[in-house]
Amino acid sequence: MIDITRTDIPEGEERLRLDIEDGLGILTLCRPEKLNAWSWESTRQLGLLADRIRFDTSLRAVLLRAEGRAFCAGIDVMAPGGAITGHSDAERARNYYEGIRWAHERFAVFARLPQPVVAAVHGYCLGFGFELALMADVRIAADDAVFALPEAQIGVAVDAGAGWAKLLALTGRRIDAATAERLHLAQLVVTPAELDDIARTVATEIATNAPLAVQSVKRDIDAYADAGLAAALDRTAMSAALTLTSEDAREGYAAKGARRASAFRGK
Repeated sequence: MIDITRTDIPEGEERLRLDIEDGLGILTLCRPEKLNAWSWESTRQLGLLADRIRFDTSLRAVLLRAEGRAFCAGIDVMAPGGAITGHSDAERARNYYEGIRWAHERFAVFARLPQPVVAAVHGYCLGFGFELALMADVRIAADDAVFALPEAQIGVAVDAGAGWAKLLALTGRRIDAATAERLHLAQLVVTPAELDDIARTVATEIATNAPLAVQSVKRDIDAYADAGLAAALDRTAMSAALTLTSEDAREGYAAKGARRASAFRGK
């Protein structure tokens, strides 16, 4: 069953690890011996760490990465508590429904972080691993990355959109990094040796920009994708009002005029 009562991450039971370095939140999938396979416990820890990140104004961007040979090989079918039970088929279905809703709520916190998220993807990026990568704002893939939504091959549904996502979800077909780039699933493809450095460089570039403006850009683009035009334009107007009256905007214009680096403070 899902453990919904714990609010800690005991040492030795980490599924994800959060390190803070120079304004970056580095979120690492850290079960390499399991190819970072996902579980209910992984979801619980993701929610806890996302809450820590969202309220930490010192963090300007997030780098999502993974240890070992794979980014995430999908669901860990052998994880403790993996199966949800019930006294009847109807109760079991109800419990699964609430469990999935619980998971979606935690995924939503991560996907809607105010800070932009850069994902560094290598090796297998399958099933939920693929969906996790899609929650990031920018994806940088090593050329050894393999993407797939194989759920239909084992008889379960997948959260997927239209077009290419339907093709992958309905067939379970795997695609390589070059194809992912062509389909705009990855914005950059690099060698495995370059992945960490380039992903960190991109995240750092984001982190050095004015945080209020960066977070407004993320919210506005998401609003255009998720809402109607009227609602998106209203959100954009609010973001413009916020950033144009900020101290960071004055600093940005002053630094530009003086041909010096900006010193943004998120104010």
